[in-house]
Amino acid sequence: MRRQMFLTALAAALMAGTSAAALAEQSFNRIATFPVVANLPADRDAQKKKTVAEIIAASEDGNLLVYTDSPQNAVGFVDITDPRQPKAAGFLPVGGEPTSVTVIGGKAFVAVNTSKSYKEPDGVLAVVDIAAKSIEATCALGGQPDSIAASPDKAFLAIAIENERDEEENKGKLPQLPAGNLAILPVKGGAVDCAGKKTVDLTGLAGVAPEDPEPEFVAVNGRNEVVVTLQENNHIAVVDLATAKVVGHLPAGTVTLEAIDTRRDKIISATGRLENVKREPDAVKWLDDERFVTANEGDYEGGSRGFTIFRKDGTVEYDSGNALEHLAMRIGHFPEKRADKKGIEPEGIEVARYGDETLIFVGTERSSFVAVYRDAGPGQAPQFLQVLPSGIGPEGLLAIPQRNLFVTANETDLVEDGGPRATVMIYERSEGAPVYPMIASADDAKGLPIAWGALSGLAADGAQPGRLFAVTDSAYAEARILEIDAAKKPAVITRAITVTRDGAPAKGLDIEGIAWRPAGGFWLASEGNPEKKDVPTHSSLVRVDAEGAVVEEVALPETLAAAATRFGFEGVAVVGEGNEETVYVAVQREWKDDPKGFVKILTYKPATKAWGVMRYPLDAAPKGWMGLSELTYVGNDTFVVIERDNQFGDKAVKTLQAFSVKGLTPAAVGEKDAPVVEKRKLRDLVPDLASPKGYVLDKIESFAVDAAGDAFIITDNDGVDDASGETVFLNLGRLTSN
Repeated sequence: MRRQMFLTALAAALMAGTSAAALAEQSFNRIATFPVVANLPADRDAQKKKTVAEIIAASEDGNLLVYTDSPQNAVGFVDITDPRQPKAAGFLPVGGEPTSVTVIGGKAFVAVNTSKSYKEPDGVLAVVDIAAKSIEATCALGGQPDSIAASPDKAFLAIAIENERDEEENKGKLPQLPAGNLAILPVKGGAVDCAGKKTVDLTGLAGVAPEDPEPEFVAVNGRNEVVVTLQENNHIAVVDLATAKVVGHLPAGTVTLEAIDTRRDKIISATGRLENVKREPDAVKWLDDERFVTANEGDYEGGSRGFTIFRKDGTVEYDSGNALEHLAMRIGHFPEKRADKKGIEPEGIEVARYGDETLIFVGTERSSFVAVYRDAGPGQAPQFLQVLPSGIGPEGLLAIPQRNLFVTANETDLVEDGGPRATVMIYERSEGAPVYPMIASADDAKGLPIAWGALSGLAADGAQPGRLFAVTDSAYAEARILEIDAAKKPAVITRAITVTRDGAPAKGLDIEGIAWRPAGGFWLASEGNPEKKDVPTHSSLVRVDAEGAVVEEVALPETLAAAATRFGFEGVAVVGEGNEETVYVAVQREWKDDPKGFVKILTYKPATKAWGVMRYPLDAAPKGWMGLSELTYVGNDTFVVIERDNQFGDKAVKTLQAFSVKGLTPAAVGEKDAPVVEKRKLRDLVPDLASPKGYVLDKIESFAVDAAGDAFIITDNDGVDDASGETVFLNLGRLTSN
């Protein structure tokens, strides 16, 4: 019952909109993104070398961030004196792989892994003078460190010495010695007492591999008690820092999960069940001196896809169950490729007091969002407040309550694939409604969230303002049409229509465009790809009725098919009805028979089954390639396309362009000279895509104008595959030419 009440509250919070009550609430919104590659010195190749942000800390005044960058064996600094304009503030090699960092006074204490091998673990504590950006001292740790935490009174440092296992040895089975432990170092006057280091033996506590505890994460309460997660052992220990004694320990326990996706099959289906899953917690933070909260990522044989509030005596006060998985499905962030493993993988936890509220932040590694909750006190379920979009793979979470700020460190750097780089993202708490999500789903008839992602095309109901229809692409095995109520904020996906053939879900479609037919139903543009086995080789048109049943499929004429490439149909529009109905199609990039810099606009007349060809002139791409991603008819013989490159960031090219076909007669298929449309720029979309203060996403693929004349754009989140899952959905209002 408690879980159902929580889910109901969660759904209500997402759908609250911009009511007066919502506006009176305090909420977090992202205000800046810092690409950590900007911190690399000139002697390191920023275009080829990975650079990441993992664990992050702040100076005591909250004006300077310090983050660990393990591939570069360094720590980086970010000046957030003006949090809306973060600046590169330095880069310091630390002589090994930094694993964690904390700050006391003017010093940053960095745990550094200097191990020769898994069998010979070693590490040091590097004491960094923040002002000088230099290492002033080191302490030998005698093993491979993971997490570090300072006591609130600044008298102790606690370091989890993990001595992590080799996942390639014996398939990663435990035990693998040498065993890890907990290191405690006294701090006096801001200086660490290396000679006073105490080592706490954590063996013999857990039931999985008692001789190999594998300590992972540490946090210290107001009584100078440190809680230590023994992740692979599914166990938790509590140690008194002053005496260096274990004062309590408890198994993390198991969870049975209902209504989750457990199969990797390119279909998000919340119909699976997992029984008695070990929590295997990673990050942990104290809520008060008696309670702590864990992120149950799993790393060995478990991972319960949620978070748990424990008392020190082992009592479970609350477990989130499937709530985070359902939240990911509702906001389009569910990583279907991880469904058969550990799902969204909650990894990070942060707790802080903002005003008179204790807030809990839960970071999901595979879904790249942070869920924010309000602690309701002992024995009470926490209240879901909002969700924050983050960069790919949020690893470090940092609250800066004295400045009403919150920060994420996002470790995934896709430089080798030409993708987005690792980032530090900054959020501010202020009065007003959350900006994100911009679109979320309602529940289906069974009370489960309508799961979605990879929105690749958009159409508007020609008669009802605010009613839109989006399609999903081949990121999923079954093509679907999603009905959207865009009059609400966030926009709400109210219904999912599966495209069917002969009553069964249609396979082998790669839907990239949709057009609403005044006569009923839709035309869909399926792209096809000769490089994929699960979709047809060539593009095609598909007509479906209002319930998604395929009525007609139209293949490319042989001449067009012979010239086609994998960059096929990307947009579709309908003009006219009955015998006058004409279907227009935008092709993404040049085919083999196109002049360089020109792509096809095709026409198809269902009454005569005749195809025609026009050409569209692309702008030159400063980098990468340029192509079309949508086609929308706006009346008076005029169409609008999205013309874009395949790049991320502020220097990317994303525009809306309009052209008229008045007076143009498409050439017959096979004719050499096809008419060229004359385009005019309507809008540069880069400022719009930058407005959420993340990085400019590459795949702006959907555009439509509703019956009231309002224009909408949506980005494709690639089904959360090498993508954060963030979807930008914006109402641009009425458009005019530049």
